[in-house]
Amino acid sequence: MNRPAPDFTLTDERGRSISLSSFRGKVVMLAFNDSECTTICPLTTSAMVEARRALGPAAPQVELLGVDANPHATSVHDVLSYSQTHGLLGQWHFLTSSLPRLRAVWSAYHVAVQIERGQIDHTPALFMIDPQGRLRRVYLTQTSYAAVGQFGQLLAQEASRLLPSHPAVSASYRYAQIKGVPPSTPYTLQAANQSTVRLGPGSPHLYLFFDTWDRQVTDLGRQLGLLNRYAALQRHQPGLPNLVAVDEASVEPRPGALPAFLRRLGHPLGYPVAIDHTGQVGDGYGVQDEPWLVLTTADGRLAWYHDVSTSGWLSLGALQSAVKAALARAPKGPAGTAAAQQQLSGSPPALAAVHRQASRLLGSTDALMGRIQSLRGYPVVVNVWASSCGPCRAEFELLAHASARYGRGVAFLGADYADSAGDAQAFLHQHRVSYPSYQVPQGGIQALLPAGVLGLPTTAFVSPAGKVVYVHTGQYLSQGTLDRDNPKPRSDGLNYRQTT
Repeated sequence: MNRPAPDFTLTDERGRSISLSSFRGKVVMLAFNDSECTTICPLTTSAMVEARRALGPAAPQVELLGVDANPHATSVHDVLSYSQTHGLLGQWHFLTSSLPRLRAVWSAYHVAVQIERGQIDHTPALFMIDPQGRLRRVYLTQTSYAAVGQFGQLLAQEASRLLPSHPAVSASYRYAQIKGVPPSTPYTLQAANQSTVRLGPGSPHLYLFFDTWDRQVTDLGRQLGLLNRYAALQRHQPGLPNLVAVDEASVEPRPGALPAFLRRLGHPLGYPVAIDHTGQVGDGYGVQDEPWLVLTTADGRLAWYHDVSTSGWLSLGALQSAVKAALARAPKGPAGTAAAQQQLSGSPPALAAVHRQASRLLGSTDALMGRIQSLRGYPVVVNVWASSCGPCRAEFELLAHASARYGRGVAFLGADYADSAGDAQAFLHQHRVSYPSYQVPQGGIQALLPAGVLGLPTTAFVSPAGKVVYVHTGQYLSQGTLDRDNPKPRSDGLNYRQTT
C-alpha cells in the first residue's frame, strides 16, 4: 500500500475504453469480481453501492470499478449481464478485455485467479485508491450476508478520510459481530405474500436460499416452478420435510426485485417464500453460494446442504433420496463438549489425553507432527480450518459428533491454518469440539500434506502406521458423508481407515 496504483486501460460493460488514470481527483474503489459469481462477489458489489449511498451528496467524488476475474467469461456481454442482474448499470464500470490483458492486471495487483475443481477461485480483493492515484487500503470480502452494511459503511468512512472535504457519512452500524440466526433458534420472517413464515426447530425443514440475480447463471424461475412437485409430494409423504424458500434480500439489487420476479413467473408457488432482510438467517444456516439447499433436523441441526450453482439442480427423485438419507444419518443427542466427554469416558490413555485438551489452541506444525507420531497405533483425522472460513464453521458440528462417536478408537486433531491466535481462540470458543487444534502458518502444512492446502476446509486421514491415506478437500455435505470416510472398527478390536 501507499504506492502508485498500477494503471490499465480496459473495456467496460458498454464497450467503452476506460483507464484507471482518468479518475484522478476521485477516490476509486477497485474490486476484482467474477462476472458469473454467485458467492462472494455480490456481497462486495452490494457493499460498494452501500458505501456510495452513505456518502450522500459526496457520492460523485467516488468511482466504483470492477475488473473481471473469470478467465472463462471475459466478453462485454458477460460483464453487462452481471451489471444488469445486480442493478449496477450507471453505478459503476465493470471492466474486461482479452485474457492476456486481464492476466496482466491481475498480476499487477497480486490477485490470484485459478480454476479449482472446475470452479473459479480468485482473491476477493477490493482496493481503495486515493485522489492522487495511490493505493491506500485493501479489503478481502468475507462470506457474511449480515455484514454487508457494516462493510459498506467502513468503505464510506475510508473514502471520506481520503477526500479533501471529508464529507459526512450516513452511519448507523456498529462494528460488533452480527451473529447469525441458527436453525436451532425459533425465528419468524416476513413472507413475500405479506404473511409470516416460522423457521427453526420442531420438525425437519428443507430450505432453498436464493436471490433474483441467480437467473444470470441458472433457469431460476423454471426450477422454482418444478419444486412445486416436491411440495405436492411432501403433503402426501410424512417422511419428507416441508420446503421453504428464502430470498436473501440483503444483497438484492432493489427492494422490489423479489415481488417483480415472482410476478413474472406466471405460476404460483406451492410453498412459502420468506425474506431475509438482515442476512442473519443466511449466515446462521451456513449459506455459502446461491441457489443453496439446506436440510435441518427437528431439533434444529444442519443435516445436509447442496450447492446448486456448482453441482446443478437435483431431479425430484434425487432430491427425495438425498433428503431421506441425510435425515436417516443426522446426528442425534447433544454436541457440546460436556456430552462428548461423557460419551468418550474410558478411552485409552493416549486418546483420553487428546480429549482433555478439547477446543484448546496448542503449538505449531512441529507440535502437530509430534502429536501424530505419538498416536501411532491409532488412526488420526486432521481437520485443517481457519476462523474466516465459512465452510469450516458449517462442518464443525459434524466433526464434533464424529469425534464423539469414533473418539474411543480414533484420534481427532485440528490444524488452524494461517490464522491469528485471537481469531482462532474466539472460533474455538464458539465451536466446541472434543479435541485440540494446532496453529499452522501458511505454507507450513507440507510435513503432513506435501501438496499443500488446496482449499479450506481440508481433512486428512492418517493410518495407524502414520501414513496419510486419504485427503478430502472442501466441506463435508452431511454427517453421513463424513462418517463414511471415518475409520471403522474391526471385529478383532483394532481400527483402520476404510477406503471409499
